[in-house]
Amino acid sequence: MNNLPQVSIITVVYNAESLVERTMQSVREQSWPNLQHIVVDGHSTDSTLEVVRKFERPALKVFSEKDRGIYDAMNKGLHLTSGDYVLFLNAGDEFYASTSIEDALKVSENADFYYGNTAVVDVNGYVLGDRRLAPPKELTWKSFKMGMCVSHQSMIVRRALCEDYDLQYRISADIDWTIRVLKKAKKVVYTNTYVAKFLAGGVSSTRQKDGLKERYQILSKYYGAVPNFFSHAVIAMRFIWHKLTRKSMT
Repeated sequence: MNNLPQVSIITVVYNAESLVERTMQSVREQSWPNLQHIVVDGHSTDSTLEVVRKFERPALKVFSEKDRGIYDAMNKGLHLTSGDYVLFLNAGDEFYASTSIEDALKVSENADFYYGNTAVVDVNGYVLGDRRLAPPKELTWKSFKMGMCVSHQSMIVRRALCEDYDLQYRISADIDWTIRVLKKAKKVVYTNTYVAKFLAGGVSSTRQKDGLKERYQILSKYYGAVPNFFSHAVIAMRFIWHKLTRKSMT
């Protein structure tokens, strides 16, 4: 095990007593032997921490205090890690299988950024299908012009490349963070596996309008205002089409 890279899984949670158990169980069942699990709780007032502490073991570290939002909590998780790689799996999310990390890392050694596919599930854990934006077979920082094409639940990222999330963004900081990481990554590997199950209906879904404004600002910064305008015109038409055909917009 000492020769295997350590993977730090960061779980951010707040008042999620009905959802966090599936996440904790999923992490505990992972076959990869060198894991660290960091749970950052936003000072929950329900029984979330009681559920989390049922899974106590040496690899689990739990921290609970008030934060300034999800990305502040994710930054705290980053600061607490000791692993070679990090993966964010928040309350309600799960690994796709007990071998998800093992299957991803064995594709290639010593990559900076591993990424794979993501299934979307409802609150009961029922698989609704894949995310609408499928991950490309070749990923660079320029791949996000049409949106978040890789879910952060399905990214395993070298810790040394990870900067803090930018807290000026309240909803879409993950796309900014991912672009910054990929601009530094030298070896990016598509695993061609399902890594995680993503719980539909997060912050970016309930506050979609604000999230779109943030994303437009972020993508204009990286890709230029004019190209981003035309990209979003295509995104808008695609959004309307999927609404009309009642396809998933997750």
